[in-house]
Amino acid sequence: MTEETPGFSESEKPDVPSGTPADAADAAAEPKTAPSPDKGEGAAPAGDSASAQTEGDAGLTAALDQARAALGERTADLQRLQAEYQNYRRRVERDRVTVKEIAVANLLTELLPILDDVGRAREHGELVGGFKSVAESLETVSAKLGLQQFGKEGEPFDPMVHEALMHSYAPDVTETTCVAILQPGYRIGERTIRPARVAVAEPQPGAQGKTEGAADAPEKDAEKDSGGPEEG
Repeated sequence: MTEETPGFSESEKPDVPSGTPADAADAAAEPKTAPSPDKGEGAAPAGDSASAQTEGDAGLTAALDQARAALGERTADLQRLQAEYQNYRRRVERDRVTVKEIAVANLLTELLPILDDVGRAREHGELVGGFKSVAESLETVSAKLGLQQFGKEGEPFDPMVHEALMHSYAPDVTETTCVAILQPGYRIGERTIRPARVAVAEPQPGAQGKTEGAADAPEKDAEKDSGGPEEG
């Protein structure tokens, strides 16, 4: 009977960890192979990439053209609105000036009888004292508002600015003439608010023929003195 060496039985042997230096060396010695990519999930072919890029550029170009068209429309709208606003401002300013002129004309029209009284008082020498100061102040204010008096004796009659109240004939006039100003006219700028009321005189009928006859008389006298016209 042989004597067995005392020691551990197979069931009692201690576990040795697998991370020993020998195992690490064996693992390092084995070649590492990279996993091969799956053909179905790999990168797209070069042709598909170029096609996608072209489609993207076309989409950007279309979007840019659309943005430019929208910008042009908005710019045109703004220019149209600006032109309409400028026209509106000019129209409002013109209407404001017109309304002001009408208001001033209406006011001065109501003052014309008072100015007529002032004129008559001045002609009769009654414009004295405090009444004279008030009258001159009224005339000054009226002139500042643009009121202008017109109508003078001896000027040609103009039916646009004169109103004939009296008519006569005179030998010393060659056209219809204002010989007396019965009531002066007034205007504001180019607008007449009251015509001048005048007395007019026209040349006497036949006066022109008489004048021509008087001019021909010396020639006839000369013919008589010479024995008449010479016969051929």
